Amino acid sequence: MTLPRSSQAVGRASADALVPDATEQGRQALSILIVDDEQGIREFLQKALAKEYSLVEAVGSAEEAEALRSRCHFDLLVVDICLPGLSGVDWLSEVMTPAFQSDVIFMTAFADIDKAIGALRVGASDFILKPFRLEQMVSAVRHVMERRQLKRENFVLKRRVDALYSMEGMVGNSPAITEICQLTKRVAPTPSVVLVEGESGTGKELVANAVHQLSKRSGPFVPINCGAIAPELIESELFGHTKGAFTGAQQAREGLFSYADGGTLFLDEIGEMPLLMQSKLLRVLEEGRIRPVGSERDIPVNVRLVAATNRDLEQEVADGNFRQDLFYRLNVLRLRVPALRERREDIPLLVEHFSDQLAKKLGLPAIPFSHADLQRMQSYEWPGNIRELKNMIERCLLLGRLPAEALQNGDEMMEPGSGQGYPCEWDLDRVEKDHILRVLDQADGNKTQAARQLGIARKTLDRKLHAWSA
Repeated sequence: MTLPRSSQAVGRASADALVPDATEQGRQALSILIVDDEQGIREFLQKALAKEYSLVEAVGSAEEAEALRSRCHFDLLVVDICLPGLSGVDWLSEVMTPAFQSDVIFMTAFADIDKAIGALRVGASDFILKPFRLEQMVSAVRHVMERRQLKRENFVLKRRVDALYSMEGMVGNSPAITEICQLTKRVAPTPSVVLVEGESGTGKELVANAVHQLSKRSGPFVPINCGAIAPELIESELFGHTKGAFTGAQQAREGLFSYADGGTLFLDEIGEMPLLMQSKLLRVLEEGRIRPVGSERDIPVNVRLVAATNRDLEQEVADGNFRQDLFYRLNVLRLRVPALRERREDIPLLVEHFSDQLAKKLGLPAIPFSHADLQRMQSYEWPGNIRELKNMIERCLLLGRLPAEALQNGDEMMEPGSGQGYPCEWDLDRVEKDHILRVLDQADGNKTQAARQLGIARKTLDRKLHAWSA
């Protein structure tokens, strides 16, 4: 049915037939404002759209629309360009600030290209000429609302992805961890090779995963531990093989480079890679092509490479265990993940993070860790780094306490102020004084910094120091 400009020709039955009744299809929780000076068109569109959307209002002028819009948010505005008084384009030109959150569909009875361009420049989502068929308007509204819903879903998804992958596991606010987070975010959008260095258990794969997720590459993140694959199989694992390429190759198989096409291949413990394989990897990095085992042709691949090692590759080169040319090719940007003992100030945050995470996973109640417990954790050397800390927190949750034998560095309990607890005979005032003075000493006498670390006001710290010096 074509919707005429004359309100006398508007048929109610047509609107009922074209749009499903609310009893058949639940109304979408979206709001629409119709602005048109012809009462018949207003009533017809309002009735038709109200069957599908939860709130549909209609007014006859821009002034009435602005008064209503100031009291109620509308997801979509359906606006006639030619209105009495302020025109639809002029009105929306005034209200479309950066904070404007509504979509707009313009209507007009005049096929004026300048008006259409002006409307689109204002920011209209669609432009419909009168007379139009009701199906056109319903379809245009649905498309706008679908795009709006998709935008919302993408926003929510992006927030979830950012929360999950932006720097998941890199918990802390120490200078060391802050620096690596900043470098990761800076290098991630580029196609450059990244070399992640650090001891075992520091979270090198988490950094590599964050590089991939922040890169917005369309392909997957594919990790492989070079030290966990037999030397004679690693070429096939990486590049794939043809049928009959070697004994046992009963069918052709794609390699991990192919699986990672368009994404990121993470080569963990690359220092374990055999020398012969290192030369073939260098060729792939230089040419962007792989050759499956047994094949006579190359296959182009689009893969971003992130490598990690717990070895000193420069020393490995000097010892003849790692190719110098491959090292230079990998050494574009090095991200060194600090050992846990190098960022002890992050341990309380990590303990809280893993406690919450593991308690939910195990279905166990969280357990409180005392100040003395946290001091013991901060004094421990953590040879297994983050992995060891996480495993210890899991053991604590299973036992319901910090095991007495845990965190032994081979030394007896040190004197007060060493970070391993206080004598039981001390009262709280003495413990408080000792702790505050040690924090102040670590801050090099900076009272503002010490008060911030202690979680107290600067005036409170001054008052306590004055009382102790009296």
